[in-house]
Amino acid sequence: MTFYYHNVYLNEVATIAGPYEAKGPLSQFYDRVYHNFYFDMPTFEQAESKIIAESVDLLLSKINKTKDKIDVHISGDLLNQIVATNYAAESIGIPLIGIYSACSTSVLGLIMASNMLDAKQIKNAIVTASSHNNASEKQFRQPIEYGGPKKKTTTFTTTGAGAAYLSSNKLGLKVESATIGTVIDLGITDPNNVGAAMAPAAAKTIYEHLKETKREVDYYDLILTGDLGKYGQEILKEYMQVEYHINLNNYQDSACMIYDLVNQPVHAGGSGPACLPLVFYSYIFPKIKKGEFKRILLVATGALFSTTMLNQKLSIPSIAHAISLEVIDDLS
Repeated sequence: MTFYYHNVYLNEVATIAGPYEAKGPLSQFYDRVYHNFYFDMPTFEQAESKIIAESVDLLLSKINKTKDKIDVHISGDLLNQIVATNYAAESIGIPLIGIYSACSTSVLGLIMASNMLDAKQIKNAIVTASSHNNASEKQFRQPIEYGGPKKKTTTFTTTGAGAAYLSSNKLGLKVESATIGTVIDLGITDPNNVGAAMAPAAAKTIYEHLKETKREVDYYDLILTGDLGKYGQEILKEYMQVEYHINLNNYQDSACMIYDLVNQPVHAGGSGPACLPLVFYSYIFPKIKKGEFKRILLVATGALFSTTMLNQKLSIPSIAHAISLEVIDDLS
């Protein structure tokens, strides 16, 4: 399903990154970085809540607004019952819509805000997405103290938070359209190979978006997926060719950009809800301001599994959501 928008704009963004991201190739572009996983908090979960709140505060300072001037906050994370978001929301104090779509949460949040803005239900919104490597590891795999070896296909959950401000003010990027994905399950059962599980969902969403908008793939200067990783991105390109006869020449994956895959111990690259916004908000957004891109399709991917379902020997269903962003004349 594809929506079209008439008066919705992504005005401003803010990012906070963790220690591995601070040592990666995009380190200079983040608004704030932390060099340990605790962020001066007693636990990893509380650390994640802290950076959600800080990303909102950073964003508010950039747009020169106070919390009482924001209609709604849409946010999600990876933890059970999205507790990082919920605990942060108490200190943020903006009406909250908490969402969960695994690593596709960031784009789903942008779509929900855009729909409400286009329907004139709200005047503005802040959308955040976050993840924390150590908190996610002990929930989805094993505690980091376990010290278990990782497969080469394993992705490394990013630590960080990204926040975006959307309104009807004609500044920044125009939100042109968005496509809601469908759940795809091709039978992948390995939680250390989620790139393979998510790639077909990304392919399906890209194909459906192009078909429903009647566009060729080269309409976009860049198609940026969320967190397929080193192997998942290759599967996506091959899958698009074989299944849909589409060549992704103008394509990159955030998971392969956020880390140095040669010199950092991150295996197949990044993952997590924060992966795509950290790359897009910090690195791509400024490039758009410089005129390097005109049209971008963001495709956030999510593996919709839990340890409970994997212990029941079930495979990993996945989803991808896409949003189309375009440069406007008076970009600022």
